[in-house]
Amino acid sequence: MTLSPVKEIKIADGKFAIGDGCLALIAGPCLVEGYETTLGIAQRLAEICGGLEMPLAFKASCDKANRTSVDSVRGPGWREGLAILAAVKEACGLPLLTDVHEIIQIPEVAEVADILQVPAFLSRQTDLLVAAGETGLPVNIKKGQFLSPTDIQHSIAKVTSTGNDQVMVTERGTTFGYNNLVVDMRGLAIMRQFGHPVIFDATHSVQLPGGAGAASGGQREFVGTLARAAVAAGADGLFLEVHPDPDQAPCDGPNMVPLDELEPLLKRLIAIHQAVGE
Repeated sequence: MTLSPVKEIKIADGKFAIGDGCLALIAGPCLVEGYETTLGIAQRLAEICGGLEMPLAFKASCDKANRTSVDSVRGPGWREGLAILAAVKEACGLPLLTDVHEIIQIPEVAEVADILQVPAFLSRQTDLLVAAGETGLPVNIKKGQFLSPTDIQHSIAKVTSTGNDQVMVTERGTTFGYNNLVVDMRGLAIMRQFGHPVIFDATHSVQLPGGAGAASGGQREFVGTLARAAVAAGADGLFLEVHPDPDQAPCDGPNMVPLDELEPLLKRLIAIHQAVGE
């Protein structure tokens, strides 16, 4: 299948661009852990991607509502988390992406974030998608683990019905039996036919949902394998959760990339992207 052209999206005076032929990156920790830790990760990401001339949007969740257990860590609370993200954004100057889980959150989050993200489990929630679209901000829809690649066109249409066509779609694996996900690389080309940039979430795709009992497990050793395949298949961008010490991270540690391993991984991915482009 020949890759379809997609709409180019630029934000923050061009600091982040996707769909323009460059390989873009959305990266950061799973959730806000505090100002110093979050800022340190953002600054290191800015340093790495600046050296590679790679478009970067910083990602961290101000709240993680979709958790395995009622006792799972959610973060400092969405308003406090959002305040920390606003301070980090001001300090490091990076465009910011964060999640929204409820319509009530959207006005306040939209004042801080440059990109709104609709989580995978909420990717069919009509009112949430419409409200996100009505902000006029770019919207990143994480494709639900229960959706086929063709199904995502309906979620896209809910956002674009508001007149906002700045939509990105992120693949993060499909439920495969119990506590496992599988990625069909054909889906990247299929979703690209809808005219919007397609991102591959290499870290959540190796997650084992509920695989650790009261928490999700993961197989971070396969992040590089899937990321390389996705770039070769024509992904416009990558979504990677990173952390200085994933094994000590409060959530998603088993599938996160150690921050000191990120730069060599990105160099390989950029080389693949350039080879495919040629």
